[in-house]
Order: sequence, then structure tokens, then C-alpha cells
Amino acid sequence: MIFNLTTPILEALVLSIINRQDTYGYQITQDVRKAVSISESTLYPILRRLQKEMCLEVYDKEFQGRNRRYYKITGKGKKQLELYLEEWKLYKKNIESVFSGGEKDE
Repeated sequence: MIFNLTTPILEALVLSIINRQDTYGYQITQDVRKAVSISESTLYPILRRLQKEMCLEVYDKEFQGRNRRYYKITGKGKKQLELYLEEWKLYKKNIESVFSGGEKDE
């Protein structure tokens, strides 16, 4: 993809994935990769930041004899996701309007 990804877009994707169900880092990376190219080294700082901002909670769960770190969205994380989705809708509408020759909404 030639368009640059911004932190808010990546955070919105991560929150959206975790909002569906608690999940772990590797699976989140795989789900994000369905939309954009991303490495695990890019994803984990985003997960840590969202956890620090209290948008995510973490817990460990045993899987095949090893602990796997799971992420769960918090109420604050759900509110942040709602904000991101509203902003995304406006952003998308404005970009599509310019592409089609219309004017940008304010």
C-alpha cells in the first residue's frame, strides 16, 4: 500500500479487533494484516500505549503449556474506538468527496 498509516488508524484497527473478542498479539497482527501491512515490532508498542492509556487490559492464559498474553478492551477503549470510527467516517467522506470532484464538509 502506498498510503502512509498513522498511529490513530492503527489504534482504531487494533481496538476494533479486540472489541470483537479478547485476543493475543500474534492473532491481532494477523487480523490487521488483512487490511494493511504491519510487523509485530510495530504492533506491540501500540498495544503497550493503549494499555498505558487504560484502553486495554491484559491477562495471561495458558496455551499448550505456555502463557499467552491476551488483550481485552475497556470501557475507555470502547469510547476511544467510537471516536475513531466517527472521525474515520468524516475523513473517508471528505476524501471521497474530493476524489469525486465535490467539496469537503467541515
